[in-house]
Amino acid sequence: MVVADAHVHTTRSDGTLTLDAVPDAARSAGVEVVALTDHDRIQPALDAPVTEREGITLVHGIELRVDAGDLRVDLLGYGVDPTPALTELVEAIQRDRAERGRAIVECVEDRLGVDLGVEPRPGLGRPHIARAVAESPADYDYQDAFDHLVGDDCPCYVARDIPTFERGRAVLAEACGVVGLAHPLRYDDPDAALDLTADLDAVERYYPYAHDADPTPVERAIEAHDLLVTGGSDAHDEQLGRAGLDRVATERLLAAL
Repeated sequence: MVVADAHVHTTRSDGTLTLDAVPDAARSAGVEVVALTDHDRIQPALDAPVTEREGITLVHGIELRVDAGDLRVDLLGYGVDPTPALTELVEAIQRDRAERGRAIVECVEDRLGVDLGVEPRPGLGRPHIARAVAESPADYDYQDAFDHLVGDDCPCYVARDIPTFERGRAVLAEACGVVGLAHPLRYDDPDAALDLTADLDAVERYYPYAHDADPTPVERAIEAHDLLVTGGSDAHDEQLGRAGLDRVATERLLAAL
């Protein structure tokens, strides 16, 4: 039984769930604990690493993309207590996101001959642009926009300027109670990604992969590096609890914060 969904996005980045709507969504899914892990952004409305709203425990988190050399990975920070270094880093990333978003939007509009009505802003991500494409007169749905326009290696893709793994890990370690690796089996080289957990506190063991994923490499890393187990739905919509932690794992994570 999923007690905690420790990987949820809101409108603070590219999710559709507002912060105020999180408690209702959690109750609908039978979830008691939710970690808010927006992309490269923290939640200014949360004034503590762990808070409670309407009977639901909210963990202040963040998902940070970092450059590990041969691959880019996502780190999950849990129990955020913002530091000047973290604030400075996310502000720099958001400035880059806005400029990157502008470049992608202009490319898509020129290519399709449409006006997407999307303004560059902090938090803007490719899902926002793909949704705008799907709502435009162009004959593309959301997935088509990713597959043919804004996805990796597509004609309108623009890479982001992101921190190194070492810098990102250090900044998160100072500001968070737990720092872990997100969805390790989604990367092109899962073994290389899992090697990074030697310098982390946790790894995302439970995740709704789109393909059948063998968790054995993740379990080996957990045992080898004495890692905390995390897990979540990576929800970008209102449906929580598709994956997550049972009560024992939830209590261990909260105790570490």
